[in-house]
Amino acid sequence: MSSRTRRETLMSKRPPAIIALEDGTVFKGRAFAGSGEVEGELVFNTSMTGYQEILTDPSYRGQIVTLCYPLIGNYGITEEDMESYQAHASGLVVGECSRIPSNWRSVTSLPDYLNENGILGIEGVDTRAITLHIRDKGAMKCVMSTEVNDPDSLVDKAKASQGLVGRDLASEVSVKEAMIWEPENQKKTLKKVATIDCGTKYNQLRILQDLGCEVHVFPNNTPADDILAVKPDGLFLSNGPGDPEGVKQTVSEIRKLLETGLPTFGICFGHQLTALALGAKTYKLKFGHRGGNQPVMNLATRAVEITSQNHGFCVDKDSLDPAVAETTHINLNDETSEGLKHKTLPIQTVQYHPEAAPGPHDSMYLFHDFMKSMGV
Repeated sequence: MSSRTRRETLMSKRPPAIIALEDGTVFKGRAFAGSGEVEGELVFNTSMTGYQEILTDPSYRGQIVTLCYPLIGNYGITEEDMESYQAHASGLVVGECSRIPSNWRSVTSLPDYLNENGILGIEGVDTRAITLHIRDKGAMKCVMSTEVNDPDSLVDKAKASQGLVGRDLASEVSVKEAMIWEPENQKKTLKKVATIDCGTKYNQLRILQDLGCEVHVFPNNTPADDILAVKPDGLFLSNGPGDPEGVKQTVSEIRKLLETGLPTFGICFGHQLTALALGAKTYKLKFGHRGGNQPVMNLATRAVEITSQNHGFCVDKDSLDPAVAETTHINLNDETSEGLKHKTLPIQTVQYHPEAAPGPHDSMYLFHDFMKSMGV
């Protein structure tokens, strides 16, 4: 039996699944993990690797992720590459899931990991067609199901689903109680950093700790006074899912913290929250930026950084008060905001993910700049 015949035989044994979009478009495939019915915003990611980091990034809460690369799962799942305590994506769509992972670090397969986390995974889909559709029509609400075989009813469910606009997902993934990040691994302590957790990725905390920061992690609804009570030397604002305008209370507390002049560094969602706290506006992008090869220009140095990104909302750079803050970085694909800096206070944020290191060292200077702003 040929490998193609074996694959087709295996696929035929897997339950059929339907992907229904709110505009009436339907794709069909087979479930390689999980079962049931899930809803979320259907998006695409152009990265060739990193499916584990994508799945465990809290920023993907409420999203069904389509991976453009044709073969996914070939290196399995490793314990060291988790970006949070669990998988957060609502669902996963791939062209083909590898049947045999090959990696000495692997502890389980992608299908087994998805099953353990209750995430529906679908393969046998033309992911290029999905990507082109989203690129042309925009990211949209979606329902995936292995239980219902009526596409029209699933389209109706997609239309009626909640979506992301105005939705507070950050509070769902934030820590519930204040904590200190892995104090047993603290080798040196130069500064104390307060992190507002809206969906922090572990590698952000690892890098800060490695640079000598004692990292205090706070729930995203923590009052500013409680954060200031630990006497932090700096403030870190993490990435996170959903609409930044859906967490008005967090923005209000961040505004109070910024007014103290505390050295501040924000990433992704943290960039958007800072902009809102400074009086600017945000808006939803047509299909967002998700992938590991987004070109960004540093306007001060004119250097181009290859960046990792995952966001569906963006800061309106024209809404920044030029007397308060300036745009420091722009996306070279569409010239949208990728960074800002306060004119007088030690506040700097970026829209992309320097901790993901696709460059791999292009953007690490941002963490060092944060340390310098704290006097290191």
